[in-house]
Amino acid sequence: MKKTVVILQSNYIPWKGYFDLINSADEFIFYDDVQYTTGDWRNRNKIKTDEGAKWLTIPVGDNIKRTIKEVRFINKDWKRKHFQTLEKYYSKAPFYESSLPLINKLYFNEIETLSEFNQSAIKEISNWLGLTTKFNDSSIYAPKGDKIGRLIDILVKTEATEFLCGPAVKNYLKQESIQEKGIALRYFDYSGYKVYHQLFPPFIHEVSILDLIFNEGEHSIEFLKSYSS
Repeated sequence: MKKTVVILQSNYIPWKGYFDLINSADEFIFYDDVQYTTGDWRNRNKIKTDEGAKWLTIPVGDNIKRTIKEVRFINKDWKRKHFQTLEKYYSKAPFYESSLPLINKLYFNEIETLSEFNQSAIKEISNWLGLTTKFNDSSIYAPKGDKIGRLIDILVKTEATEFLCGPAVKNYLKQESIQEKGIALRYFDYSGYKVYHQLFPPFIHEVSILDLIFNEGEHSIEFLKSYSS
């Protein structure tokens, strides 16, 4: 029986391509028991504004001697500020009002760690989109080995027949090591996305999926390449 598995670090309210990976997998594993990296997508993402793309960044400090799961918020005020920023730039979007129940769930909570917040937000958005993929955290599989060995260990324990990845991992992934376990390797293609209604032209794809949700509402899933009606 075919089983497609994705193993990926959690990101801060990621772009639509991330949710395409989720929708293409049978099991999506948050790989958050690895080293936290700064200047990455773990604690920040972009939104669209009248001045171009703008970063929303969660304050967590620059310490890299911790895993993603160990990263805590420096203060609690960022949630209110991010919510207000979204309101400022998207309040006139066609589906802003109807999306507010989802946005309230994302931001008005007592979560105090980055991994828990990211995972909770990604699950909430996936549920809102109607995705049915199973989620797990890598720690439940207690992976062992080096960088590649840990991934292989997880894939074996999940009984994966296919490992689906983003194109960035081509730089370090040893294809032969995975295929030796009888697991196929497939890279997701992030090109060819459809343009949707977006405030503040010109159009850009590389923004949080919230941009798509505010502008297309219940039709958002139709702009994922993995969607089939």
